[in-house]
Amino acid sequence: MKKTRVLSLFSAMALVPAFASAQEAAEHPTYAKEVSRIIQENCQICHQPGQIGPMSFTSYEEVRPWAPLIQLKVASKAMPPYQYDDDKGVQELKNDWRMSQEDIDTIVAWVNAGSPFGNPEDLPPAKDFPAVGEWRLAAELGQPDHIIKSSPWDVPANGQDLWWEPEVDAGLTESRCIKAVETLPSRAAHGSTHHANSHFVVKNEEGEWVRGDRLSEYAFGKLGEKVPEGACRRVPADSKVGWSIHYYPDGTAVPNDQVSVGIWYYDEEDNFNEDEVYRQDLRSYNLSGGGDYLIPPHGKLMTQGFHSFDHPVRLDSWQPHLHLRGVAMSMEIFDPATGRRELVSMASDWNAGWNHSHTYEDGFQPLVPANATIILTAWYDNTADNPHNPDPDQWVGAGQRTTDEMSHAWIAVTHLDDEAFETMLAERKEREQRTLAGSGGND
Repeated sequence: MKKTRVLSLFSAMALVPAFASAQEAAEHPTYAKEVSRIIQENCQICHQPGQIGPMSFTSYEEVRPWAPLIQLKVASKAMPPYQYDDDKGVQELKNDWRMSQEDIDTIVAWVNAGSPFGNPEDLPPAKDFPAVGEWRLAAELGQPDHIIKSSPWDVPANGQDLWWEPEVDAGLTESRCIKAVETLPSRAAHGSTHHANSHFVVKNEEGEWVRGDRLSEYAFGKLGEKVPEGACRRVPADSKVGWSIHYYPDGTAVPNDQVSVGIWYYDEEDNFNEDEVYRQDLRSYNLSGGGDYLIPPHGKLMTQGFHSFDHPVRLDSWQPHLHLRGVAMSMEIFDPATGRRELVSMASDWNAGWNHSHTYEDGFQPLVPANATIILTAWYDNTADNPHNPDPDQWVGAGQRTTDEMSHAWIAVTHLDDEAFETMLAERKEREQRTLAGSGGND
């Protein structure tokens, strides 16, 4: 796999005036010893040549001019871009981009100390990252087991929102359980591929091709989706794949563009028994009924959606989706049997430029009893106070265009029976008791 190689940082040795003395290095963080590692682990995936970051952070010379801005962005938690509150709801997440408070404090202290370089011998080895147009989950899972491409389409350089909705023969000849899935825009059209959703197309009992379950959803910034053990998002045998690709021209014409979806399957090596799993599906859950709403000029709006099941379920991931006037979303669970209303996830600083599927760690996924209600709430700001608002003088309604608004969340749901629900609930209670005992109780 072709990689983008981050260059050695030893070129910064030329900046002799920036070196910290041994005493200064002991008193303050330095770039070479602490900050370079934080930048490498949290920033360089985007901030390097050929990637989407507007500037490169692969050396001290590149980082130092931006130090005050880096301090501002990490202290406010605007960067790394991951809109998920760290003081509300479930905090155990897979592929969590949020920087630790310890690393934030280190960056702040380093800038306050004058951004010293330190000892070049403390620099970490260079690190390889996937280039734009390469599978990001491959670093963890290897290359996909199956790749499906949309039909080619010419993306113009300029114009309004465009949709391409082909159906393709995907070569899916057998039923399999998905371990992970990632949707990948082309390198050339990475900036103009706003959405790329895919679903299965299957034959009904009459032999007619009809729409089946969702395969994957992509919006700009999203990594991919992982299906936990014990759940099966199934690929149906002898199916096709339908696409709904939303392009928003960004100034670059891309002839014969194709979007790809990569699938990793569970197999025998994963000790995965298809007879002992529960069905998982990914769906869009609306917050506004039929989407009939308007946000007035210089106005604000809240929308809500309520969803329940006649059987217990487990929520495996949550992905808010709003557009430019959207500023926040929450997910709660109300259990009428107990009267308890629990906040499980919150994104108080939504940014349409980054879409994340917040995947809960195994054993920490919210459990929803039968007939309980999932409450989704979204907030919109069409005033000049919203920095992402392109025009506060406009009326804004629900719609598919980038300048319209949306009000839904993508949620991956595993459908359980009563026995599985009670077993999972008992495991949670046992873990909580062990944690309490290990902490010495209330002492």
